[in-house]
Amino acid sequence: MTDRAGGHDDPPVEVLAEAAAAFGLLASTARLHLMWALSQGESDVTHLADRVGGALPAVSQHLAKLKLAGLVRSRREGRRQIYYIDDPDVVTLVRVMVGQLTARTRHSAAPLRATGG
Repeated sequence: MTDRAGGHDDPPVEVLAEAAAAFGLLASTARLHLMWALSQGESDVTHLADRVGGALPAVSQHLAKLKLAGLVRSRREGRRQIYYIDDPDVVTLVRVMVGQLTARTRHSAAPLRATGG
């Protein structure tokens, strides 16, 4: 690895590949919506399907992919599987990204106000 301006080394190729795969998973609107919902708190698949408006089998498949990538985890409560994000950095990443884009959308949709003159 080579020292770059600012004193930061480039990450190993393996780390970049893993990050690209995680971002690739989040490139799906449905999976990003699930991550947004889980960043607000844990939930079971039925409630997640209702919240994101997806079919139960499709939501289950999305959650399985996110789980395999290590972005979400689950635990069993009786007969239900409860999904959650246990990495606060992932929660922050999702909240910041969606929050910033939401703010931009609202700002660009705001009516223009006449300036004094």
